[in-house]
Amino acid sequence: MPDLNPISRVTDALRNAAAGFACSPAAHRVGVCSWSLRPTGSLDLAAMVHRVGVKHLQLHLDPIRESKPDWGEIQTLQVLRRAGVKIVSGMMSMLGEDYSSLDSIARTGGVRPDATWPANLAAAKANARLARRLHIPLVTFHAGFIPHDPGAERAKMIDRLRQLVDVFDDVGVRVGFETGQESADTLLDALRELDRPHAGVNFDPANMILYGMGNPVAALEMLAPRIVQIHIKDAVPAASKGQWGDEVPAGTGSVDWTRFFQAIAHRGIGCDLIIEREAGDKRVTDAVTARRLVEDHLRA
Repeated sequence: MPDLNPISRVTDALRNAAAGFACSPAAHRVGVCSWSLRPTGSLDLAAMVHRVGVKHLQLHLDPIRESKPDWGEIQTLQVLRRAGVKIVSGMMSMLGEDYSSLDSIARTGGVRPDATWPANLAAAKANARLARRLHIPLVTFHAGFIPHDPGAERAKMIDRLRQLVDVFDDVGVRVGFETGQESADTLLDALRELDRPHAGVNFDPANMILYGMGNPVAALEMLAPRIVQIHIKDAVPAASKGQWGDEVPAGTGSVDWTRFFQAIAHRGIGCDLIIEREAGDKRVTDAVTARRLVEDHLRA
C-alpha cells in the first residue's frame, strides 16, 4: 500500500536527494553562502545572489528558525523561488561560539561546551524540522575541536555528534562537518568511530590553513570518500603558531587551486562548490572573483 503520509514522503525525497551527493564531477553546481553576503533580509539576499551570478545557495537556517525580521520562513522561500535561486544546503551555527582567538573557539566551538549543549541540541532539532519543510537535503556545521587521542572528552563529543546526526537523519537530512578545527586524519578517525555512514564532510580548504591543520590538497585526498560539499575559500597562514591565519579573496592565498581541482577530478568528487567569504568589505565582488576562478578551473 502506498505511503500517504506527507511528512514521510518528504523525508524519503530528502534521503534520495542526499544519496545523490556521490555524483559525477560533471554535476558540479556553483553557489554561494547566504551569510557571506551579509544580507539584511530575504529580498536583499536574492538580489545579491543574482549579482554574484549563481543560482544555488547555502542558507543560514538560524535567522529563519528564530523568525528574525525579514527572514520569515514562507517569505524567504517565496522570494528565493521567484528569483530562481535554489537552496541546495543549509548551515547552522552553534550557540556561544567565540571566534576572537584560536583558544576561545577551541573552548566554545561546536558541541564541546557542556553549558551550551542542551540549547544546541534543541536548535538542531528545530533546524532539522525547518530543513525538512524547505526540502533541504544537507545541513553543515562545525563539530568543534575533536581531540585526536581517545579519552573522556573525545567520547563525549562523539556521542553528541552521533545524537545530532540521528536528529537530522530522522527527517531525511544529511549532515556535513566542516573541516579545519582538527586535522584530516583526526576527522576521518572520528567519522569512523561515529559509525554513521550518512555523516559527511563539508570541505573548506581555507580553514585548513586558518587553523594550521595541514595542506588542503592532501586533506582533500584523504577525506574524498566522505566529502558532501566544498566551500570555495582562500587564506594565508598565520605568521606564528597559535594565531589565526588571514582569509583572502579566492585565488590570492595559499590554496593551490590548480592542484585542488585536479584532486577533485582525480578522486571523482562531484559535490556542490559553494563560495564562502567571511572577511573584507567587498563580499559580492569577492564572490564574483571566486565564481570566475571556479568556472575557469572547471573548463580547464
